[in-house]
Amino acid sequence: MNPLDKKQLSEQDISTKYITPAIIKAGWDIVTQVSEQKSFTSGQIIVDEEENVYRDELKKYDYLLSFKPGIPLAIIEVKDNNHSIGEGMQQGLDYAEILDVPFVYSTNGDGFIEHDRTVFSGIKEKEINLDQLPSPKELWDRFTNAKGLNDEQSKILAQDFYRDDSGKKPRYYQRIAINRVIEAVANNVPRILLVMATGSGKTYVASQIIWRLWKARNKKRILFLADRNILLDQTMTNDFKHFRDKMTKITEREVDKSYEIYLALYQGITGKEDFKNIYKEFSKDFFDLIIVDECHRGSIADDSEWHQVLEYFNDATQIGLTATPKDDKDASNIDYFGEPIYTYSLRQGIEDGFLAPYKVINIELDIDEGWQPEEGMLDKYGKVIEEKTFNQEDFDKTVVIDGRGEVVAKRVTQFLRETDRFTKTIVFCTDTPHAERMRRALVNQNSDLYSLNSKYVVRITGDDKVGKLELDSFIDPSSDYPVIATSSKLMSTGVDAQTCGLIVIDKNINNLTEFKQIIGRGTRVNEEYNKYFFTIIDFRNATRLFADPSFDGDPLDYTEENSKGATKKRSETKAKKQPPEKGVIIQSKSDRNNKLIVDNVAVNIKMETVSFFDKDGSILKNNFKDGMLERLRDLLGEYEVFKTKWINTGKIERLTQILEDSGLTLARFSQEFGNHYDIFDIVGNVVYGKVLVTKPERVNLVKEGEYYKTTSPHVRIIIDALLDKYVEVDIKQILNINLLRIQPFNEIGSPTEILKIFGGKDKYLNQIENLIAAIYSN
Repeated sequence: MNPLDKKQLSEQDISTKYITPAIIKAGWDIVTQVSEQKSFTSGQIIVDEEENVYRDELKKYDYLLSFKPGIPLAIIEVKDNNHSIGEGMQQGLDYAEILDVPFVYSTNGDGFIEHDRTVFSGIKEKEINLDQLPSPKELWDRFTNAKGLNDEQSKILAQDFYRDDSGKKPRYYQRIAINRVIEAVANNVPRILLVMATGSGKTYVASQIIWRLWKARNKKRILFLADRNILLDQTMTNDFKHFRDKMTKITEREVDKSYEIYLALYQGITGKEDFKNIYKEFSKDFFDLIIVDECHRGSIADDSEWHQVLEYFNDATQIGLTATPKDDKDASNIDYFGEPIYTYSLRQGIEDGFLAPYKVINIELDIDEGWQPEEGMLDKYGKVIEEKTFNQEDFDKTVVIDGRGEVVAKRVTQFLRETDRFTKTIVFCTDTPHAERMRRALVNQNSDLYSLNSKYVVRITGDDKVGKLELDSFIDPSSDYPVIATSSKLMSTGVDAQTCGLIVIDKNINNLTEFKQIIGRGTRVNEEYNKYFFTIIDFRNATRLFADPSFDGDPLDYTEENSKGATKKRSETKAKKQPPEKGVIIQSKSDRNNKLIVDNVAVNIKMETVSFFDKDGSILKNNFKDGMLERLRDLLGEYEVFKTKWINTGKIERLTQILEDSGLTLARFSQEFGNHYDIFDIVGNVVYGKVLVTKPERVNLVKEGEYYKTTSPHVRIIIDALLDKYVEVDIKQILNINLLRIQPFNEIGSPTEILKIFGGKDKYLNQIENLIAAIYSN
């Protein structure tokens, strides 16, 4: 082709006419080894203050070349021929780093610039002709040689992923985690740690690791360990189901050595009495791979009974899975397993759009600042109350203020009434008795729905057999009930609650590990059931831990600065003694005997702060108090200046952005003002002390004015529709020309037809300016 003609081709034309033929000529199978124009993220979920949900732009590569499905070797970034041959290299390198791909190629159709990420000294980049693109075998050999892998190790790394008719494939980060573990195992690394945010698919990753090592016959007998029965049941039913009759779950302390994949509870194979340590019925070399799920919960503590299992099977490769890679100063999974071989954080998951973003409502109760009983005051059971100041740390732990729980239940119910009363909700309480009191308070606040179905509110705790039976229904997206579950610890980790849309924290949390696990209950996205984000209502200021520099950053390390709360909680992170097999001790009696129950103390909400998170994961608190009004006056100027700028349609967007940045948004005050008022009037009232004018009143003033009377009948039809829409929505919506695509405008005509009524787009926009001026002229 003539070089001048080549300049006329689009980027897609360059790909079709030059790059795809070069790929095929180099020996790549276009069906099984080549992926073109595919996105590898879902697009970050963005929620505005009206809770409209949007998806951010997807990350998409031009070509991804794979040795086998799931084993990528090269990225090719294509530009049109008006760009230089290396113009796409930087983008290609960015994607290669994210996707963990060793080779990058940039092209404009004239040739390729090759970048070899496996080279650490010498030439990393060179230019090659179109017909010099390496073959799959050539890149595979270069890659494995750079890794120092022999033929046997390379064969393990090349083992196929499990695939079924569902078409499910690993997401990019799951594929990286799986491949890195396979490579580490091939290199005989004895202990391996994977850090993956809750909801990112750790057990699916585990199933693929087991499958590939098992099929490669590198590992023949595998033990999957967890500490909660629901984790094993979910795993067997979902991610491990393809192992079928090769898999068993150890129950009733009975051992059958005829299987190849074993799932077990720590406490089901260990015990204080030697006869309970049934893991010893296996020879020490029986298992050659052990995967420890949720390995942050004490499985590596030296004095833990569980630790004996890992030590007994010490010759087996041991892989730890966790969302929180550090527990406390006495036992670190990093000390045991080593530094994480791969980390996929909650922040990254939210940015990629695979995990749900969240907003926080932080509520301060007046009594939490401190409550001191009167001299000689008795609790509701006649016990003398010590004359001391009780604060938030004491409530529901050493003293129970009935009114406090009632206020919490009332506010939670109010939130559900304002949003969706069938939003799956978990309320985290201090302990089991507190969870029972909260269940009762929520039943009283929601007696209408509870009367229709007694499973609307349930308690799901470890010692409540009836409540535990409802756990499967709660986590089932298709099940409407239960709606609200009160819990203490049972639901804080490992529960796959895909549609949980509200997390309520009413327990003191000073441990970042526990905090992250609780937040993880809401991070899953379920598009089928419209679950895109979740809300946290915090009554204990636990969300202060968002400010911890370790939150979603590098693996967490224990520091003495946080030791006050952690010291009190430390025993809870270690292995617990198991309850008697015939039952458990009921705690209600001890709650009554050991705690002060006070029923005649008034409790009120002191302050409520709504917090959102920006694109970088930083928390933004929306509160206009404490000097905010003065700052707004400085930003906006005097009232007449503000009004003049506001009427200028080109500045409304900028002014509303200033208001939003300051926390003064229409959504922020919807509860106080309702939707009857324009943000302009709310600002006028809050900042300048002006009398409030409703939006319908403004519309009536427009229709009585000269502007409206002078418009033609055809134009007036559109103006009436715009004014009706103004009453419903934010003024910014009126400025958006895309409004003409929706009802009722699309019933009048297409956007093009409507614009013709005004004499074209420019005249329509001029008319909008006149309409805005008329709305705010009075």
